Amino acid sequence: MFSFELLMDAIVLGVLVGCFYAAVSIGLSVSFGLLDVPHLAHPAFLVLAAYCTYMLGEYGVDPLIAGLLLMPPFFLFGMAAYRIYYETFEKRGTDAGVRGLAFFFGVAFVIEVMIILVFGVDQRSVSAPYIGKAIDVGDMRIPMRLIVAFCVALVLTIGLTLYLSKTFTGRAIRAVAQDEAALRLMGANPVAIKQWAFGIATATVALAGALLIIVGPVEPTLDRAYIGRTFCVVVMAGLGSMTGTLVAGIILGVAETIVLTMFGASWAPAISFGLLLAILAVRPQGLFGR
Repeated sequence: MFSFELLMDAIVLGVLVGCFYAAVSIGLSVSFGLLDVPHLAHPAFLVLAAYCTYMLGEYGVDPLIAGLLLMPPFFLFGMAAYRIYYETFEKRGTDAGVRGLAFFFGVAFVIEVMIILVFGVDQRSVSAPYIGKAIDVGDMRIPMRLIVAFCVALVLTIGLTLYLSKTFTGRAIRAVAQDEAALRLMGANPVAIKQWAFGIATATVALAGALLIIVGPVEPTLDRAYIGRTFCVVVMAGLGSMTGTLVAGIILGVAETIVLTMFGASWAPAISFGLLLAILAVRPQGLFGR
């Protein structure tokens, strides 16, 4: 029997889940939203980071610490990935978007196969003092793992927003997809700026991957479940909006949780695609787009 209390519980949990969705999507908001790179492999990078967190966890490293430790190597990995994409597709200019989709799809497939070869198809999880515990708020129990995701999402959103608005490099990242010629006149190299930005986007994926395995067990094909969610959040937000990504993630999280509560789990995965189609039909530029 559906009740007002059940609805409020769904909304509160939806906000926390939505912040998690924002955290796993914010890197795509930079790479796809600001750089116009068709980064179809973003969810695969996310799962790869989760498995790297699992590996460090086998040595007793806390998942959040593991995510922070993985950020520098993932930053370099992102810079290398963009350089290959640029030299192979973007530099030539012709059909870069379509060919780029094929490139990143191939990268995602290779990552998935590598994870299966190394770890098998079984689910993997990590342990930490805050995993499996909850706090009581009235009659409601809130999982600590979602509170952790909520806090990390806020830190990522605030940090990236300040970086993109208060630093020269950040402002150059916001401008590079709009007017490369003007950026060159200001003494900045658009290719170097894009490579740096893609590295930052991939570094945030390292921390988001740690959140992914904190929130629940992971398996090699989990990236397929997040393709719709991450692109839905980024498009709904308005391409490149960091605060919009947080708001859009919360909207998706609340919508999924309410549908899950009222209609069951089978309907929840379709919500992201439904919201994506609705936003594209009503407001193609997104909620915070111009």
